[in-house]
Formats: sequence, C-alpha cells, structure tokens
Amino acid sequence: MSDKIKVAVIGGGPGGYVAAIRAAQLGGEVTLIEKGNLGGTCLNVGCIPTKALLHSAELYEEMKEGAAYGITASDIKVDFAKVQESKSAVTKKLVSGVKGLMAANKVKVVSGEASFVSKDAIEVKTEKGIETIKADKFIIATGSIPAKPPIPGIDSEKCIDSTGALELKEIPKSMVIVGGGVIGVEIATLYSAFGCKIVIVEMLNEILPMMDGELTKTIRAKLAKKGVEIYTGAKVTSFKDAGANVEVSVEMGDGSKKVFAGEKALISIGRRTNTATIGLEKAGIANDRGRITVNNKMETNVPGIYAIGDCVGQIMLAHVASAHGEIAAENALGHSSVFDSKTNPSCVYTKPEFASVGLTEEEAKAQGVDYIVGKFPLAANGRAMIMGEDGMIKIIAGKKYKEVLGAHIIGPRATDLIGELALAIGMEATIDEVIATIHAHPTVAEAIKEAALAVEKRAIHIPNK
Repeated sequence: MSDKIKVAVIGGGPGGYVAAIRAAQLGGEVTLIEKGNLGGTCLNVGCIPTKALLHSAELYEEMKEGAAYGITASDIKVDFAKVQESKSAVTKKLVSGVKGLMAANKVKVVSGEASFVSKDAIEVKTEKGIETIKADKFIIATGSIPAKPPIPGIDSEKCIDSTGALELKEIPKSMVIVGGGVIGVEIATLYSAFGCKIVIVEMLNEILPMMDGELTKTIRAKLAKKGVEIYTGAKVTSFKDAGANVEVSVEMGDGSKKVFAGEKALISIGRRTNTATIGLEKAGIANDRGRITVNNKMETNVPGIYAIGDCVGQIMLAHVASAHGEIAAENALGHSSVFDSKTNPSCVYTKPEFASVGLTEEEAKAQGVDYIVGKFPLAANGRAMIMGEDGMIKIIAGKKYKEVLGAHIIGPRATDLIGELALAIGMEATIDEVIATIHAHPTVAEAIKEAALAVEKRAIHIPNK
C-alpha cells in the first residue's frame, strides 16, 4: 500500500495540469480529472487559438505593407480555411504535449465530469459509468465560461461568444462586439485586419479599463485609424435578427439611441466561474455565487481542498491559474507557499501589443502613492523604427526610493518585454538598478532602460523636459 499523499485535481487547464505536475514533482500520487480536452479553455478555445489567428492576421498586414520595405508581393489573399487549419494544428500539438507531460510525471488522467459527494471523495461520470475517487487532497481547477447577460434577442444564432468567434468558417463582412475588454479588443484586432467592419460597444467609459489610461487612449486611436468604431459609455438593450445581419440596439451615454448591424454580434462582456455542477455544497465548500472562497494559500474553508484559477473569480488569466496551481500543489504536499499578485502582468495582443504590470498611474493616485514617471517613445528606438512600429514605454516609480511600482508598454513584443519589469517589481528593484543593467543594441528592450533614465530626466535618446 502506497504511503504517498493522494491528490485529485479537477480540471486539466493551465491551472490544473500545472498543479498536477507540481504535486507529482513533490511526491504526490496524482489523479487529474478532465471532462474535455487537456489544456482547458486556454489551449483549446482561448489564449492559444486567439494568438494563432492573430499571428496570421499580422503576417497578412505585414505582407500588404511589404513594398515600403522593398519586398513586393502581388495578389495577397487570405485563405481562411488554411488559417483555421494552422490554428488547429498548433492547438493539437500543444494538447498532445500536455498529455505527454502527464505521462512523464506519472499523473493518472481520468476522462469525465467530477462532482464532490463529500469532502473526502468525488464521483466521476465517465464513458464506462460512475467512478468514485477518494483522495487526501483536492485541487479544484474548473475554470470559467463566457458570461451571457439577459438581453432580449441574445439567443440569436448570429450572437456568438469568444469560442464561436474562433471557430468561424468564413470572415464575416461585419461584426458588432459587445464588450471592450481584452477578448473584445483582440477579436476586433484580428478580424479588422482581415477586412471585417468592426464596431465595439463598451458600457464603461473606456475600453481595457484595467490598463493604464494614457496608453489605452493610444490603443483606441490606433484601432480607430484601422477603421474600428468604438462607442464607450454605451449599453446594449436588445438584439434582433434582420435578414443576413443582427441588429444591436444601443443606448448611448447621452441618452440617445443607435442601432448597429453586423453579420455577427460577439458577446464578450467577461467570464463567469464554472462551478455549478461540481457539488460544492456536498463538500461544504464556501463560495460567493459560484466563486470559490480561498485564502492566499489557495485553500478553501475545508482543510485539504484547494481552488485555483478562474473558478475563484479573482484574476481570470491563464498565467495566474498556473501560479495558483503551483502554490496549491506545494501546500497540499506540506509546504507553505502564498500567492502574491504584484508581479502579475496583463497582456493584450493588439497591434502593437499592450502590456502592463504593477500600478497604473490611476491606481497610484487613488492609493495616495508619491510617485514619479518616466516615458520613452518607441519612435526614438532604432529597432522599432526598423520594424515600422511605434509606441511607448512608461515606468512608474516611488518618489523617495525610486523603486519600480508599475510599467506599461505599447509596442512590438510588449508582452515579452513586460517580463523584465515584472521581475524588477518582484525583486523590489530601483530605477538605478534597471539603468545599471546593460541592454543589448539594437533591441526594443533598450527602450526600457531609456524609460528608467527618463524617470530621472536623463534619457539619452530624447530631449529631457
């Protein structure tokens, strides 16, 4: 009889499969239960397929603009079936990779839908029937599903969610996007590049409300330049089929009413926790309308039961789920780890990309933080200029000690560059330490050092005001 700690992980997305691997590394006997494909929303119908389609869109745009760089191509077309085929191939390969990781780490994978019957056991509905699994520790990683608001007409077949938007067989001529968050803005970027007429309707006063306000205005302007219409402070009141289109009725901020028509209407107002069918009440697990309550060790009110990722309803990002998963697994196996979100980056795969970590300027003001700011325009960066890109790097630092408090980047590969500044925040690095780090030339990354220099009004490659 094994004396290993038995760990059951419910859900095989980027939270669950990472938790399973970490628990196995620490000597646990791990069983992972997943009702669909391994990789969860992220690999199958979220981050990865979205970025694969965006890559195709980016290539298409660059090829159309090639003549400016001396590369002439004629008769450039989009073969959307091939675009979708390429996306599916990437997804399939990554899902296969997760399967291989489960085998390599000796994680038992059970295909089926799990539900608690007590705090010590779950039942799994499999193709062969009901299987009961008992474990010493449980990690819930059931993720989230698209939210669907109760708006009249929303059940029209022309109203799609993000999953539907990624699986379209043809590029629609027009699309109304309800919600100007990350998903809505990325889908707008993707399909507008392919020639689809896009209208974004956002209830709040600005798109991408969690990002730095100054840089968000830049993204909004760039989308508008590409023909994307954006209406903020606007509320959708109904959907109505009208021939080949769906009409979206909107109440504007000034009280006036507008109707926008599109072949499709994308509903992207956020996501909600996917916990309705897992029997939380039978295990006595506390939750707030389906959002599982956890402490900073990712443990629920029931000792030995942990919850991670989207199902706790805090920060719904794949990389946060993975971080949660490692922490929950470590605590389940007797360690003492805590989750700290201060180094968590937010990334938006627009063109140019938009990435952020730490405090925005708005948050710094609201918290009464005494701060200073450095900005460096990428129009003054050689590598960005070569790529035909522009943008901005903005660093927020504490006024007294000059520690990095926040960083915000619009520009090529911003989502890769943000890692350096997340590390700086995690290490409580000062502006001086960023400046003292030699950055390679010519790179976009050297603009990070310039932005740090700009905090002290001593940037090299721009005049200092």
